[in-house]
Amino acid sequence: MGIAFLFPGQGSQYVGMGKSLFEQFEAAREVYAEAEKVLGWDVAALCFDGPEAKLNQTRYTQPALLTTSIAAWRAMGSPLASAVAGHSLGEYSALVAAGALSFCDAVRIVHLRGRFMQEAVPEGEGAMAAIIGLKRQSVDEICAEVSKNNAVVSAANYNGPIQVVIAGETKAVEKAMAAALGNGAKRAIRLAVSVPSHCALMETASVKLSSELDQVEGHDFKIPLINNLSAAKLTTWEAAKTGLVKQVSYPLLWEEIIAHLLKDEIDLFFEIGPGKVLAGLQKRIDRRSKVVNVEDSDDVTKCLALLNG
Repeated sequence: MGIAFLFPGQGSQYVGMGKSLFEQFEAAREVYAEAEKVLGWDVAALCFDGPEAKLNQTRYTQPALLTTSIAAWRAMGSPLASAVAGHSLGEYSALVAAGALSFCDAVRIVHLRGRFMQEAVPEGEGAMAAIIGLKRQSVDEICAEVSKNNAVVSAANYNGPIQVVIAGETKAVEKAMAAALGNGAKRAIRLAVSVPSHCALMETASVKLSSELDQVEGHDFKIPLINNLSAAKLTTWEAAKTGLVKQVSYPLLWEEIIAHLLKDEIDLFFEIGPGKVLAGLQKRIDRRSKVVNVEDSDDVTKCLALLNG
């Protein structure tokens, strides 16, 4: 049986995430304590009690999600899989699970990553939206047409056959949403995010992130990572670092990542961390594959029984 661990990204956060893990597992409590020591603020309190507005600010969202995902993984006993992958920010969680990054380095870097991204575009000037019901070629063509007059909007996440997230300047995103609906999209949903990730507006954040990652001691992997930038199988820190830098301003190839894992005969997926976003995407890509969610203490108990059965 081929097993892959998938780690969620921004958008999966919610107030209360990780609380039952913290209450039931010493390993999870240690993760939150490590995060607080590195960052200097109470990550557990923000995850468990909010406020929601602060939790949704990118500079706080990113370390909070990473911490909660790794808390769930460590509560499982830090197992290894056949491969790992993470959606955007989740790639950092995946690298921790692959043995490429220490958790302390990862949580420090993602906090900076979130800050750099927040600083790159003033709040309100950038936006993201999910386009559902159009093929990627149609979405790409719409974005190209809207962008002709020096506007910035492009595909940010290729999440599935008929789900593409777009990002860019707010007015350009709104025009692309209207055009998508006019061209047959079932829905065009503005996302509740504070920065337009994975587009050209993030290039300054990418440069700053590169400088920080150059100072991190990464390691070659215990298990391979399928990365967001190129959906390639990676086993070295240097290759992963290049992908981490570029993915901030380039689109994510999630559909290709899952196709790669399926081709490698992965038949059981664990979504480790808050929410069920990746499980939902999986149904759109391949309904036959099995996804197990691991986000609370009951989930950990069930998944351990499955892994050890």
